[in-house]
Amino acid sequence: MGVFNFEYESSSSIAPSRLFKALVIDADNVIPKVVPNAIQSTEIVEGDGTGVGTIKKITFGPGSPVKNVTHKVEALDREKFIYSYSVIEGDALSDKYEKITYETKLVASENGGCVIKGESKYVTKGEKEVNEEDVKANKDKAAWLLKAVEAYLLANPDAYSH
Repeated sequence: MGVFNFEYESSSSIAPSRLFKALVIDADNVIPKVVPNAIQSTEIVEGDGTGVGTIKKITFGPGSPVKNVTHKVEALDREKFIYSYSVIEGDALSDKYEKITYETKLVASENGGCVIKGESKYVTKGEKEVNEEDVKANKDKAAWLLKAVEAYLLANPDAYSH
């Protein structure tokens, strides 16, 4: 088993509290609105839906190379805008990974927006290596989703502002 960490950083013009509410707390409602057909269904298997220990099975829409994943919420800090979850089952893990953990932290920036700091941790099975294409594809998907949610929030200034 190997553990491989990758860090990334992005920025947004949206305040961290607002982006966190939309992208994390209410993601099950927001994501289908902003990227229809990306997610076919979300099923809460265990927990309250957002809190630590929550397990969700997500089935992706037609055309997605990944059909479904099960993820577990590892950490959620609504005050510090930190969210972490692990992909624990599903075809995204293939035969290479035991799990993939993502941690995201939103930090306020001087312009009223935020800096999104993220880390992904790939835990491989046996002596398998991390496929750089997997890492790039996951970063690209995260960036695409962030931009879609950001565009939605810019077009709807009252959404998640309280």
